[in-house]
Amino acid sequence: MEKIIMRKLKEILILDDFGVSPLKAAESRDLLEIIEDRAKLSSTIITSQLPIKEWHGYLHNPTIADAILDRIVHNAYKIEIQGESLRKTKMD
Repeated sequence: MEKIIMRKLKEILILDDFGVSPLKAAESRDLLEIIEDRAKLSSTIITSQLPIKEWHGYLHNPTIADAILDRIVHNAYKIEIQGESLRKTKMD
């Protein structure tokens, strides 16, 4: 938890591979707290293979999911990348 608190104090927070596995209730609440503390004050970059419309299921609680998405989605620049995985191409 101490690492999470230190991260939310940084100018940029990067959440890589967001949505790989569903969050537990406590983890969703922690994420909401981090996002609330960072909203309008600092930048957050989120990468995910999970479409945004599926994030509600990943975030466990619909009310918490609404609060998180409200703070993230409406003030975001969205970049959708399509095509073959670069990791796959490097391995071939």
